[in-house]
Amino acid sequence: MRLNVEQYRNWDHKRITLLGMSGVGKTYISSMLRSHGWFHYSGDYRIGTRYLDEDIMDLIKEQAMKVPFLRDLLKNDWIYIRNNIRVNDLGPVLSFVGKLGNPEQGGVPLDDFMKRQAQYRDAEIAAMHDVPEFIRKAQLIYGYSHFVNDAGGSLCELEEPSVFETLAEHTLILYIKVTTKDEEQKLIERARSDPKPLYYRPTFLRENMAVYLQEQALQFAAEMEPDEFTRWVFPRLFHSRIPRYEAIARDYGYTVTSEEVAQVRNERDFNALVELAISRHQP
Repeated sequence: MRLNVEQYRNWDHKRITLLGMSGVGKTYISSMLRSHGWFHYSGDYRIGTRYLDEDIMDLIKEQAMKVPFLRDLLKNDWIYIRNNIRVNDLGPVLSFVGKLGNPEQGGVPLDDFMKRQAQYRDAEIAAMHDVPEFIRKAQLIYGYSHFVNDAGGSLCELEEPSVFETLAEHTLILYIKVTTKDEEQKLIERARSDPKPLYYRPTFLRENMAVYLQEQALQFAAEMEPDEFTRWVFPRLFHSRIPRYEAIARDYGYTVTSEEVAQVRNERDFNALVELAISRHQP
């Protein structure tokens, strides 16, 4: 979707997809816009409540059944377990994805990890293909004029052109780019201080796991300390994603910086920033 500034300003039903690494401000902007009457579509929330809900519940119940007290309660239907995912707390999805490494240290075995990675990828693709239908619902059912798609940080890893073609057809794609070394280091340090489960392209994971095993003189993924591997691999993942984001923005959308996003305080600031991005793109 390509617009000039005047077309964007006069667009009665604005539809934006926010793209970028976790921590650059996508959810901050989406939450702010929600308070101004925009429909906030969270890709990961849709994944957790629609496409991975049953898988998440099965995993939780499998773990609960290992505890005799809970097993008896579940088998007799005296208790029930519910996925309580929220837009601002995606814990159940993260728990399902897990971290690769030693199971005795909370890690997920390699074969199981790869299976969950594939399930997450399929779910993310499906959630993004749902965007046009949720745009329709947001307007016709819920009465929202504008729509913001808060896409996951791994969107650039999917290698599924139909996703970006769908998003570009129905929304204006806005890539939030980290432009300074200080901002980059801040994001990396935040991720390393509290390592969270991540999605990796299979090729990227195999290549970097081999390097890590060699550096640590380990033979198997099951010997890796999950948090340590996640801390080690994140900077490599971060830098591998940058050219992918940039290619999507070049082919399908527009670019703003994380510093510019940090200055946005309200809907007017945000629309002004989008107009600036559009004007920079025009010849």
